Amino acid sequence: MLEIRNYSKTYGEGKKAADNVSLTVESGDIYGFIGHNGAGKSTTIRAVVGVLDFTEGEIFIDGHSVKDEPVECKRVTAYIPDNPDLYENLTGMQYLNFVADVFGIGAAEREEIIRKYADMFEITDSLGDMISSYSHGMKQKVAIISALIHDPKLMVLDEPFVGLDPKAAFILKEIMREMCRNGSAIFFSTHVLDVAEKLCNKVAIIRKGSIIATGTMEEITEGHSLEEVFLGDAFREADHE
Repeated sequence: MLEIRNYSKTYGEGKKAADNVSLTVESGDIYGFIGHNGAGKSTTIRAVVGVLDFTEGEIFIDGHSVKDEPVECKRVTAYIPDNPDLYENLTGMQYLNFVADVFGIGAAEREEIIRKYADMFEITDSLGDMISSYSHGMKQKVAIISALIHDPKLMVLDEPFVGLDPKAAFILKEIMREMCRNGSAIFFSTHVLDVAEKLCNKVAIIRKGSIIATGTMEEITEGHSLEEVFLGDAFREADHE
């Protein structure tokens, strides 16, 4: 569903934010992308969803090249950034209808989807309010619903649980599991290692722009917790600097 081949991104003065990153996310995967701040997670994610241009490497979504077939890739992808920047001069419902229009979702289908997820996240009564009046958590919920409107094959999320209350975080995890049971794929970054360990079947650890470990959760942890593996590696790195 998602294949990243030898992707690199270089910024000013030759600094590589991502260096020869390769990984594969298959249908049914909940794939965690783990790393410290500045490790290259958001840079890689933004390239995957077409927000950030790149020249080194290739990225494919459902067999289509992000470089050469961006519209085809976006048709089957949903992206939830770490900071939900929505059109604040619209109401929540106007924004969701706008997204549904972009993807050509019919009136009856969008109404059913919006009602289902708005009820789940308990924001139905607030959809008539201006987005500018929403809290961060409310905006995040609207962003999640907008991402689900077109039933994406691939959902890409950057720190999706930040700002969500415990109930909303639980609901999102259940939605992610249901999507993958139905054949979609999830690729997301997170700092919450225990959530990643319980939720993901695969994981990649990125450090200083390079992938240092990738595989199934069992292969990565080898009987330890993900936190022990990740922090142990970080401490070993610090000892050599």
